[in-house]
Amino acid sequence: MIPFMKLAGSGNDFILIDNRRGALAPTRLKRLAIQLCRRRWSVGADGLIVIEPSSRADFKWKFFNADGSRAGFCGNGARCAARFAHIKKIARRHMVFETRVGLIAAEVVSPRGERVKVRMPDPKGLRLDVKIPIDGQEYIAHLVDAGVPHCVYMVDDLDNADVEGLGRTTRNHRLFRPVGTNVNFINVVDSHRIGIRTYERGVEGETLACGTGSIAAAVIANKLAGATSPVTVMPASGLPLIVSFTVKDGMYREVFMEGDARVIYDGYIKPDALD
Repeated sequence: MIPFMKLAGSGNDFILIDNRRGALAPTRLKRLAIQLCRRRWSVGADGLIVIEPSSRADFKWKFFNADGSRAGFCGNGARCAARFAHIKKIARRHMVFETRVGLIAAEVVSPRGERVKVRMPDPKGLRLDVKIPIDGQEYIAHLVDAGVPHCVYMVDDLDNADVEGLGRTTRNHRLFRPVGTNVNFINVVDSHRIGIRTYERGVEGETLACGTGSIAAAVIANKLAGATSPVTVMPASGLPLIVSFTVKDGMYREVFMEGDARVIYDGYIKPDALD
């Protein structure tokens, strides 16, 4: 049986496993993610986070999407990993962990540990007003890499945005091959508030929140709609994320995201969950 903990950050849920002793072979992890993330049939989650030892930081993570693919980074998952590491005494309140995009600093900021602040990767590859041809129409999008690639559409009516349809088509569009992209639909409420909905690569559907998508939203809103730090990004879950940043010479630096990291339950994975 495999011990695990289920955590959720702003509506994204994750399965956390401490693999510092190497009980799970690396070749097993992709298949394990697919098996465990199935809703109704197994634990069910947006992703699997496996904690391993690091020679450069408090720990290293391996992040798997629900379809078994690896992701360079996940903002909401990062907060959950930090909370898990603090609970398991893998790290103190201030910690650094190793990811595919480099070393990430995090801080458990609340006394009970349910709020976590993460230093996010600096956004890069910003491209504005990109024309995306779909079914005879041209859609105007804005692109940025916030640890993983994002395509952002600005919309007036977030409730009626075609997240599943346009999101899926954009995610698989030839312009973003071979890796694809996450797709965000945002509405700038005012200079400090943004609404967002996300079609998430690797989950292949709309998720309740997206941490890196919230960073992408804040960057695009700052560039095009005058949003200023700090920005409260409200995802479909209704659980806000606070994004802060500085801008110097047109570059985004010191990008932080703060939000909840909730422990849902812990337990043991039994063989039936893997069938």
